Amino acid sequence: MGAFHSRPDENDIRHLADKTGFSVEQVEILHRRFKQLSRDEDTLQREHLYGIPDLECNPIRTQIVAAFFDKRNFDKDSPQGTVQEIGFEQFLTVMSHFRPLKLRMTEEQREQLRLEKLQFLFNMYDLDNDGKISLEEYRHVVYELLSQNPQIGNESAAIADAAMLEAATICMGQMEPDQVYEGITFQDFLKMWTGIDIETKMHVRFLKMDNTTLCK
Repeated sequence: MGAFHSRPDENDIRHLADKTGFSVEQVEILHRRFKQLSRDEDTLQREHLYGIPDLECNPIRTQIVAAFFDKRNFDKDSPQGTVQEIGFEQFLTVMSHFRPLKLRMTEEQREQLRLEKLQFLFNMYDLDNDGKISLEEYRHVVYELLSQNPQIGNESAAIADAAMLEAATICMGQMEPDQVYEGITFQDFLKMWTGIDIETKMHVRFLKMDNTTLCK
């Protein structure tokens, strides 16, 4: 599982930093947080993440927790299925999708980071892991995001329905009454996020990390 039975040694830390894009200092910070969350165990389970206070009020807490145990997010050679527990390397790989922009990044690096974040987000929407986001899956996540907003209240279902139809229009254009839409592909998903600054919207605040430290 890629677990470390104690603090990773210097070579391990450097390897993980190179692999994930974090600095050596950030890897050390995240390892301490991993051990805190896992109660000093070598692997992390879902119940450990469900216990994070800041995550309790997040409307898509279930999807966020599930993302840490989704093989697509840390094992490209085995992209299907889920696991029951993860080691530090898997945890760090998933966390890398939340890392903020560095102060010095080329346009190519920035675009690569954007694509990685959008693929991660796509996986969170693709609840049945079939490579497409059905409109119902998209509607479900939008509804979850809106339903706990007291200013929206009973309108959340209607807004979610409208968002679902808008997604179909963006991806397919004007649909015919008898046309069946099979689902949002990743390329469709990229269209939907055109012009939206995803690079700075996905962060690690819910893990109580210091973004100032992580941006060095």
